[in-house]
Order: sequence, then C-alpha cells, then structure tokens
Amino acid sequence: MSASGGPGVGHPLGVRRLRIAVLVKTNAGGMWLLPQVEELRHRGHEVTVVLPAGNGRLTDELERRGFEVLDSPYDFTMGRYAPVGLLRLRALLRRLSPDVVQYHLIASAYAVRLATLAMPVRRVHMVAGPAYLESRLVRSVERLMWRLDDLLVCGCRYASARYGELGCPPQRRPVAVYGVDTDAFSPDATGPDQRAKLRAELGIDQSAFLAVMVSYVYPPRRLVHSGRGVKGHDVLLAAWRTFRRRHPDAHLLLVGGGWTAAGESYRRHLGESFGVADDPGVTWVESVPDVRPCYAAADVSVAPSLCDSPMAAVEAGSMGVPSIVSAAGGLPEAVTGRSGWVVPRADPTALVDALEAAYRGWVAGTLTLRGRLARQHVLASFDDLRAAAEVADLVEDVAARRR
Repeated sequence: MSASGGPGVGHPLGVRRLRIAVLVKTNAGGMWLLPQVEELRHRGHEVTVVLPAGNGRLTDELERRGFEVLDSPYDFTMGRYAPVGLLRLRALLRRLSPDVVQYHLIASAYAVRLATLAMPVRRVHMVAGPAYLESRLVRSVERLMWRLDDLLVCGCRYASARYGELGCPPQRRPVAVYGVDTDAFSPDATGPDQRAKLRAELGIDQSAFLAVMVSYVYPPRRLVHSGRGVKGHDVLLAAWRTFRRRHPDAHLLLVGGGWTAAGESYRRHLGESFGVADDPGVTWVESVPDVRPCYAAADVSVAPSLCDSPMAAVEAGSMGVPSIVSAAGGLPEAVTGRSGWVVPRADPTALVDALEAAYRGWVAGTLTLRGRLARQHVLASFDDLRAAAEVADLVEDVAARRR
C-alpha cells in the first residue's frame, strides 16, 4: 500500500469501508498513532478514537484534525469499580459496532479483550513498547491473553520474539514499526542557527561536547526491574560522573520531567542523589514544546533504558544525531554498527566506554559521518508514512478474514 493512501502494490482492490475504533490508555502521549489513523481515514475507513476523559495533547490534536474522539467510560484501573467501567466500555463499543478495534498499550489491551468477549469484532493489539514483557507475572498472563487478539502488531522485532516465546505463531505477530516524520525530524527542519540558539538559551558552552537524553522519568515499578526506573536515568548519571571527570568540556542535557507525580518524585530523588543542581556539567529541563532543537544542539544521543522501544534513537537518528543505546528491547534495532553504539544494559562502565568512543569521534571530526549514517538507517527503516501504510494493510487484511 502506498504511503499516500489508496490501493497499493500487493493489496487487493475493492477493500470494503471499515468502522474502526482505536482505543488508547493516554490522552497526553501516544502521538505516534496519528500517522496510522490518518492513513486509515485516507483509505476511506471510518475512524473513532476512544481516550481517557479530559484535556490532553493527543485529544487536542485528533480533534484539530477532525477525528471523532470519545471519552472512555473505563479509567483503565483494576479497582473495585473496574467491572462497572468494563461493562460501560462494552456498551460503548457495541454502540459503535466496529469491524475492528485497534488498541495501543497493555492496559488498553486488557480493557478491550475483556470488554469485547464474545463480540463479533476483530481485535488488533498494537504493541508500542515491550517493557511489560520483562515482568514474569505479566508474561504468564499474556501467555493466555494474547489468544484473544486476532493480531499482535509489534513495534519492534524484540516484542515479536518475546510473544513467540509465549506461543504466538509468526503470522499472528508481524512487525510494523512506530515510525517518525522524517521530514519534520530532519537536520534541516530546525534552521541553521538552532544549535547555537538552544545552547545559548540553556547556558551550555558553544564548544562543549553535548550528550542528550530525551525521555520522561518513569517511577520504579514493582513488577518490572524492581526498584529501578525503566528509562535508565540512574545508569547514565552514574556513568556521566566518571566521564566528565575526564572531560571537563563535556555537558549532559536531560530533557523530560516525571511521568505522573510518582515519576516526578523519582526525578527529584535522582537529582538529589547525583547532585544535579550543583553540577555545572548537567542541565535538566522538565519539558520543551519541541524536542527537535535539543537534538539539533547535541553531538550524541543516549538511550540507556532497561527495556524500551526504538523511538528515542529513531528520532535522534532522523535528526542526524548518532546514538548510544542499551542492548535492551527494540533499541538495538534503531542503530547500526556504523551509526551508533550498543552497550549492555545497566552497565555504567560500558556506557562510559561508549561515551569515550563518541568523544574521540567528535574530536576527530568523524562523529558527523555517524550522524549521516544514522539518518540513512531511519529513512530506510522507520519512515512513519511507510510504517502507517503497513499497519493499515494489516488492519484491512485481518478484517477480511473469516472468523
């Protein structure tokens, strides 16, 4: 299917118009679904998005684009009122009478699976991030629950492989990445002076070697990597102490506040533990309206997660910035041996070694070549329009099958 919509190569003509309900647990994040719903609508399908009630960035953008957005009657929690919420969600989906329900994030998956039991609807589970599959308890539940999905569209090869370990056959777990807008995320998109401008605004020396990490701070979860924040901020901050002692001309830019109040509490804890406020070599900004200038100002991006999707490194690569990533989840899929570095997860010493390699490349003037190769890799494998077309093909194919 072509990225611009309409019948594409290898797809049968005359696909009937579908009613598609898209359900997501968040109304603030999840901007990555926009190309997918745009592609489905472009093909003539009727798309309704069900989100948590209230204002949110995702809600606002969908409504601005003219999509029907409905409040979810279920709050995605498992408290005493969960059965009532699930019944109300079932009633809403019955009223919408969709041919396909497409759902992102694991809490959404559990909600839709339970709310649509015995309903004549196709279920397409979009696996945005694989972190929940690191939990032994969740894996034991998913070993049974994935069977309620007609299709699991995995955002990385790692997630597909993990579902394979749970008994899901290959044809039920295809890979279709969550891509990036490679025109918007481009070295030329932010203007030639953006690098110097952002550094000046944040008080970062124009001649400094700048590493950036763009990520919300998630609180430690009991079921996954107990006691550790999944994004690996603590790993990077520990490595940075050693690295900067060797290179006083280096600077670290952390971009992202806490996700929920618990995440913000953990962020403050990290700042106090590593003395961020008193360290002139670290700048931590909680939020920015646009992350692209942060990448444009950087020499290397770091994604030290304990498990993650490839997206942080994909955005950096699309901006022409090489990445250091941990060997965790789908992150290694976002880099090649020539465009970045892969290090063992939760290993500050290995991360210091990779930072040293990037620093040597910066001094020698070869780091920019890695950045160009990073962008080439993203263009070839993570373009959002091509990825959205692949997802739309899969949705149409599953809707056409006989139950």
